[in-house]
Amino acid sequence: MLIDTHCHLNYLHGGDLDAIEQTLLEAASVGVKQCISIGVDLAALPDVIAIGERFPQVKVSVGVHPCDVQSVPCDDALSQLSVLAAHQDVVAIGECGLDYYREDSLDKDLQKKYFSGQIELAMSCAKPLVVHTRQARADTIDVLRSVGRNDARGVLHCFTETKEMAAQALDLGFYISFSGIITFKNAESLRDVVRYVPMERLLVETDSPYLAPVPYRGKENCPAYVVEVAKQVALLKNLSYDAVCLQTTSNAQQLFGWPEICG
Repeated sequence: MLIDTHCHLNYLHGGDLDAIEQTLLEAASVGVKQCISIGVDLAALPDVIAIGERFPQVKVSVGVHPCDVQSVPCDDALSQLSVLAAHQDVVAIGECGLDYYREDSLDKDLQKKYFSGQIELAMSCAKPLVVHTRQARADTIDVLRSVGRNDARGVLHCFTETKEMAAQALDLGFYISFSGIITFKNAESLRDVVRYVPMERLLVETDSPYLAPVPYRGKENCPAYVVEVAKQVALLKNLSYDAVCLQTTSNAQQLFGWPEICG
């Protein structure tokens, strides 16, 4: 089996729960038995949690994405997140982190404040972080190191950065998750990072509905397509597909504290 460790189910099919159920059944039919649906903004978090409540094969993460930090004052957001974090289906905090790609709406200090607060929340409730980083390598590691104090744990999701950053994250005890980007024609440098990251610290994801892998480029991504990510990892690591499924599933269960296998 496989676990899609990062998808946004509430953004699929306009949030229609019956259509999401069909998508989850299709995923299960190819061995993707569990998913973690990720929340990125406060307004949508009730929908994210509702999906976790309806489907036993789905757990959720709650957080504020760095591109959404101007929507609600930080202290108010963290207060709301601390309440949601206690929900039985919430297994992680995030997606949170730093994103310096969009200069037109960039507020680095506010992003760092939100990121730091969510790191502290994760540590206080003993849950892992789901970290987003884009063009913010040094600051992401600095904040994780200074605020996390080697106590924070989690995953750098949809990793597209350098081998050097991966090494720093691994030194801090974090996992590295790869998406369908590793199947893209122009992603050879990222494939080198996949070869570098040890299997016991590697996760797979879709980031659905975005970034559909080859051979589904241009289509809406869905959890079933994490199979293509795992196949690419197997090729790059010179391992069997079954071995990749076994190890990444074990890694996800250990990180998120979700040992039950559904279905």
